[in-house]
This record gives sequence, structure tokens and C-alpha cells, in this order.
Amino acid sequence: MFAEQAWILNRASLTPNRPALVNLETNEQWTYRQLTLEIAKWSHFFEVQGLQSGSRVAVFSRNNSHLFAILFACGLRGLIYVPLNWRLSAEELNEIVADATPSLLLYDQGIPCPLQLAMMYPIQQVLPSATIASSIELDLNEPWLMIYTGGTTGKAKGVVLSFNSVNWNAINTIISWGLCEDDCTLNYMPMFHTGGLNALSIPLLMAGGTVVIGDKFEAETALKAINFYKTTISLFVPTMYQAMITTNYFHKSSFPTVKVFLSGGAPCPLPIYDAFFKKGLFFKEGYGLTEAGPNNFYISREEAYVKKGAVGKSMQFNEAKIINQAGESCAAHEVGELFVRGKHMFRFYWNNQQETDNTIRDGWLRTGDLATMDEEGYFYIVGRRKDMIISGGENVYPQEVEQCILRHQLVKEAAVIGAPDNYWGEVVTAFIVCHHKSDTLVDEVENLCRSYLGHYKIPKKIIMIDELPKTIVGKIDKKALQLQLKSS
Repeated sequence: MFAEQAWILNRASLTPNRPALVNLETNEQWTYRQLTLEIAKWSHFFEVQGLQSGSRVAVFSRNNSHLFAILFACGLRGLIYVPLNWRLSAEELNEIVADATPSLLLYDQGIPCPLQLAMMYPIQQVLPSATIASSIELDLNEPWLMIYTGGTTGKAKGVVLSFNSVNWNAINTIISWGLCEDDCTLNYMPMFHTGGLNALSIPLLMAGGTVVIGDKFEAETALKAINFYKTTISLFVPTMYQAMITTNYFHKSSFPTVKVFLSGGAPCPLPIYDAFFKKGLFFKEGYGLTEAGPNNFYISREEAYVKKGAVGKSMQFNEAKIINQAGESCAAHEVGELFVRGKHMFRFYWNNQQETDNTIRDGWLRTGDLATMDEEGYFYIVGRRKDMIISGGENVYPQEVEQCILRHQLVKEAAVIGAPDNYWGEVVTAFIVCHHKSDTLVDEVENLCRSYLGHYKIPKKIIMIDELPKTIVGKIDKKALQLQLKSS
């Protein structure tokens, strides 16, 4: 049905004068009607360029409102929108372009672009007014969006999301999370990743809400914007929250319009929960991945307060299960691999059928993440399967050790990895960033771990470090820590 492919046009018809997008840096605002006018311009532009259904449109840009107009225009024309991570090296970008073979590249004139394609146009170009005279009706399982994963475990993979993938994630999120046209979010998540597009932005646009688009994150600026635009729900990664809770503005403001703060992208340290709860603010954690959603679970604000670290239960139209190494469903509190299923799942990896077959098993998506479930059916993410440490035959989950270390008031950040060892196989190794130097901190952390953890989980090496390496989306880069450990 074309209405499901072009739902943004129906949304604009229902609420033409409500604010859809706001650019934080310029304060430029588009209503839903203005958004459709921009969509029409880009749709006409693609038609003039002679792009055929199924062609890829690569976009190299920082966060801005035009990206949504281009995305929806691609949907109307049957084109596949391919956002590129502008922070990657020229070599990495060229590898992605060689895989995606886009027909056209749109680039942001505000940042250097190392790519060269036959058809390249600036996003900032002035397009003539146009109407949506013709569109291409597609099967809803056809590709709309292709997002390349970070490639921290190897070559980047093109995750193909269909109209159904995007739409059902939005529908699930609206219904399960209770979003409506009165909601407003501040989005600093990069829009070349699923978090910046699908976590809250597209669901809120479907619901008729407002998306305030930020670009260059600065903690106090973000907090002030939350109050200025009266946002109700926003998603940030833990490193952003870590910066926020250290500002004076955070401690002075009550953030009266915010229903809940969401954390995603990486496990959230419990001290961040505590900082929000002490102010009487609701805070909870989500879980997702590019291949599924990224939204998969729901937990109420009240339950999140009681069950810190839980991501909740499956959303209304999703399923989840945890499977142990024997291929059986896990008992309560037993650690196993998380599998999810639903119409929000990705279709396939571009040019990579083998990896697609390895990831989708009998209709279930194998996430590669380890999880547990309590007696009431609430899911907890333990960590990545590939990050699990096997020391002396015992399984050690880095996140559990990290959360223990973070109990120490002098510890700002912690990351735990396994270091190769001839006797133990691997030994638990902790990297710690502290608020200020202390000669006794290493001994204190060891004693703290002895109080809360089994002896085989206690770090055998504790390394003080000025700053933990981060990926482009703010996650702790454990691959870089492994390389650092190897080189030393």
C-alpha cells in the first residue's frame, strides 16, 4: 500500500502546521508542510537525474534537517538511502562506496569530502520548487535504507532495512513507549547510524512530534536545549551523560518537561542512573542494533528505578529469547545469547549472503549479545559474546566487573578486557580513568572487587589511563585497548 510507503505525506496532511524539525545550530524550523515541500524538491531532483528504482544515493553529511527530506524523497522514488560516516578515513569510505556502488553522492560543503563520484552534488544546493507529481509504488519489503555497521570487528557490512523494517520499528516504538504529537526529542546521535534515524527521530515524525537536531555535542549546550525546546524524551550514549552530570547546569535545573532520559549504544554505568535518580528524574536504558530496530524492549520509568540496568520486556510486536550453548532456552538468571524476532528486522547484508545466513536462523536474529532474564521476564544485557573472557575455564563478563569498579567514587570510567596468558588462557585486565590521582586507588579497587566478585573475576592487571579510546559514536573502543595492550 502506497500510504505505508509514503506515510510522511499523510502525517503532513494531518498536522501541516506543527513543527517537525528544528535545527539546533541555526534555530531554523520546518513544519510538516514545509518538510513535504523539501521532500518534493529532492524527489524531483532525483527524477531529473534519471535515477532508477533500486539505485543507491550516498549521503556524506553532518546532522541537519535536509537529511530527512532526502531520506523520504528516496522512499518515494524507490531509491536506497546510504548515509556515510563522515568520520571514517578515505580508505574506509572508498571501501564502502565500492561495495554500495551508489549512482549519486550528496555531500556537505561544510566538511572535507575525500570521495570522487561521477555524479556529486552539495546538499546545500538551492533546488527549485516542485510538486510530487509521480512516485513509484513498491513492495514494503523492498530496501529503503542501507546503514553500514562500524566495522570494529572487521569489514563494514551494509545493513539493508526495508520499508517494513523502518515502519514497524516506528509503530512498535510509538505504541510501546507511548509517543504522541506532543513529544519532542533532542537528537545528537549521528544520523549516519540507526540511533540518529530510527531510535526516536522517525518514530516521532510518524507520531507527529518534533525532532530538534543537534550536531556538535557539548554537554551544557545540550542540557540548555532540553529546557529551551521543552523536550520530553531524548536519547544519549553513556559518555554524553557522563559529561552532562558533571556540569553545574545539570545540578541546578529540574528539567520539568522531560518524561524520561534514555541511554543507549553501550551499557550504562550505574552511577549515571544514580545521578538522575537523586534529582528525581526518570532514567532508563534501551537495547538495540542496526539489524533490529534499533528498539526491541520496553521498561516503564518506575520499573527502571527498581531494576537498574534492565532493558525491559519485548515491545508489543517483537519477540526475544535467550539460548544457551546447548541450544536450549535459558533458565532465569542463566547467561545465554540473545535472539530477537519481528517485522522490524533487517532484510539482508548487502553483497554478503553468507553473513546474512549466519545472522538469521529460522527467522530469528542472532544478536551476538549475551543476556539474562529474571523471574519476572525482564531482560538484562550482559555484554558482547566476543568480549566474554575465559580465564582458567571460567566465564567472566566484563560488564559485571566494570560495574563493580565504577562503585569506587574516584573512578570516572572503566573498561575490562581479557589479556592473553599462557597459564590462564586469558586474565582479567582493567583500564581505569580516575577523577583525580590516588596512590592507593589500585589497591582499593582490588579490595572492592574482592568484596563483590568471585576470585576469578578480580582483575589481575589494573592499568591507570588518562582517557579511554572511543569509537565515533562514543562507545569505549576495546579493540583499541587490545592493540594498546599488545604493543606495550
